Amino acid sequence: MRIAIVNDLALVVEALRRAIGVRGEHSVAWTASSGEQAVERCAQDVPDLVLMDLLMPGIGGVEATRRIMAASPCPILIVTASVGGNAPLVFEAMGHGAMDATDVPSLGVDNSVGVRQLLAKIDLIGRLIGDAPAQPTRAPLVRSPGARRLIAIGASAGGPAALADLLRALPAKFPAAIVIVQHIDEKFALSMAEWLNRFSPNPVRLAMAGDRPLAGTVLLAGTNEHLVLDPRGVLAYTPDPVDQPYRPSVDVFFDSINANWPGDIVGVLLTGMGRDGAKGLQALRLRGHHTIAQDQASSAVYGMPKAAADRGAAVDILPLNAIAPKLESLFGDTRNTSS
Repeated sequence: MRIAIVNDLALVVEALRRAIGVRGEHSVAWTASSGEQAVERCAQDVPDLVLMDLLMPGIGGVEATRRIMAASPCPILIVTASVGGNAPLVFEAMGHGAMDATDVPSLGVDNSVGVRQLLAKIDLIGRLIGDAPAQPTRAPLVRSPGARRLIAIGASAGGPAALADLLRALPAKFPAAIVIVQHIDEKFALSMAEWLNRFSPNPVRLAMAGDRPLAGTVLLAGTNEHLVLDPRGVLAYTPDPVDQPYRPSVDVFFDSINANWPGDIVGVLLTGMGRDGAKGLQALRLRGHHTIAQDQASSAVYGMPKAAADRGAAVDILPLNAIAPKLESLFGDTRNTSS
């Protein structure tokens, strides 16, 4: 994998260069010391992955991510001194299409843990962008009325900003439970739930094992294990399938609710790289549930929703600002709101 490094500190650039050199299959494509340089270099030579710092002179990592994803899209991993200390900027960068975030490996003698964590993130992104495209299949929709209501949302790169906009547009006391699976490291999940809670009229918190999805609440998958709905109708976390590169996986969650949710489901697949969620969304549609994929124009990264569209998994392909009104039209009345 050809990897670009964007950081204004020479010591950090050298640390990242050495970490990349641990693996023979990786090489440094180029380096940049500012966001402006990174945008220019990407326009000239698109790498397989960009390691992007957040705090730099000039436009900084968030704006550089936005410009790169608009003009020369490629996978971006935020690598900064303190992901936890810069959580709002991390989520903003992810909203523009960055795939994940991690701390800079220690510059000291014993930096092996940090290097392993960085390489693990790089390996995961390599697996995700290497996914083969799904084969298109199409099926008719038969939607069942009433009953208990669940909105299941999957998202990846670009997801935080899209989720904030979507949740903000839904009215308070929404008469359906909402559960979100966003590709994000568990270290940042709590911060993301707190951040989303600032925008959402309905309370947002991490999903806990044993929770029952309830109308008017938003639950966010909170670990690196897969979130599932078990046969009792309560949420749980499981390591299986262990070979699933997306953790937590949208497909795994969609499959579990398809098997175990006793009422109506609307499945929503938002912006993201790869194809996680497309197969599960198709299975929901085949079962008679309503399904929605975000359209290309409003997606920061048109990967996951494109995979869903290609296989006919989505009843509706909508711009982001039309998804909340659609959900209101499907579930927005006050009848039969038990969950």
